[in-house]
Amino acid sequence: MSTKDFIEKDYYKVLGVPKDATEAEIKKAYRKLAREFHPDANKGNAKAEERFKEISEANDVLGDPKKRKEYDDARALFGNGGFRPGPGAGGGSFNFDLGDLFGGGGGQGGQGSGGFGGGIGDVFGGLFNRGGAGGTRVQPRRGQDIDTEVTLSFTEAIEGATVPLRMSSQAPCKACSGTGDKNGTPRVCPTCVGTGQVARGSGGGFSLTDPCPDCKGRGLIAEHPCMECKGSGRAKSSRTMQVRIPAGVTDNQRIRLRGKGAPGERGGPAGDLYVTVHVDAHPVFGRKDDNLTVTVPVTFAEAALGGEVRVPTLGGPPVTLRLPPGTPNGRTMRARGKGAVRKDGTRGDLLVTVEVSVPKDVTGKAREALEAYREATADEDPRAELFQVAKGA
Repeated sequence: MSTKDFIEKDYYKVLGVPKDATEAEIKKAYRKLAREFHPDANKGNAKAEERFKEISEANDVLGDPKKRKEYDDARALFGNGGFRPGPGAGGGSFNFDLGDLFGGGGGQGGQGSGGFGGGIGDVFGGLFNRGGAGGTRVQPRRGQDIDTEVTLSFTEAIEGATVPLRMSSQAPCKACSGTGDKNGTPRVCPTCVGTGQVARGSGGGFSLTDPCPDCKGRGLIAEHPCMECKGSGRAKSSRTMQVRIPAGVTDNQRIRLRGKGAPGERGGPAGDLYVTVHVDAHPVFGRKDDNLTVTVPVTFAEAALGGEVRVPTLGGPPVTLRLPPGTPNGRTMRARGKGAVRKDGTRGDLLVTVEVSVPKDVTGKAREALEAYREATADEDPRAELFQVAKGA
């Protein structure tokens, strides 16, 4: 918050107390308003969240005797935006625009103040350690991300499934309504001024930020720590959530579900849920990218003479593939649209690999027929070409 905003805001009005209110009256007014407008008690209410920030900001100033005196002195000096110089400044009473006073001093009014050079903002720039930015607003905190795992059957992974997930995460403490204070009235951390972060120099004109060591990054400090959460405002919570796993997910794929993680603090957004999916193997089908695979045994006669072969599909009726005559062992054919679901909603294919089945025992007429076939093809040597190539190499 800028120094201009700081001077113009009426913190007494924010807390609803007179300017001569005692410390006890200010504290009592703050506690009452903080309970009423706390974000955890007004989830999704942006106006209540903004009101809570204003209340915390006002209490941070008026609740500190030193800051309160500096605030009162600054308000007395500038009034409601007017600056009244003494007789030596030309006499009379006239107003300056606060934008000029707190700017770079380049305007006519800034020069008329005489002796302030870079503008009155330089004089009050360090007031309450605000420096014209940041302010004492307690910042919302995003909830933590949660990692979990789930195991699906092969069919569930291909078609998609809704599964229950039991998760443990940090959530607002029920005993103190997430404030960390057993009375429900934490105060803004004076070290980080409610931001939850402190800056540290890294050389070269740059600075880095670290979590505030005093409030552990919360921006608030509990004067009377809650016994349940030890002042952290967070407690371990377990919940079961129904999660939809999209169709076509692969083994060990990590899915991100936005906003399904741990709840945030002070109106902050929830974290994300990351689900690592494990997929069980199927006894018949396999997978290659967006295609499913299956090996289908065929007889020697079907491979040699050709024919129609029924092939199972995953979760659907069988399809019939036509084998051309002389189909070799290991040949792969394609049944289009019978594979896994793609991201665009279309499906891959089912890759069917033919495996010629050789019977262990051949008797009777089948044996006689094979003997006759061997005699009829005795002049054909399927290995002749193999030897020629080997010899030539």
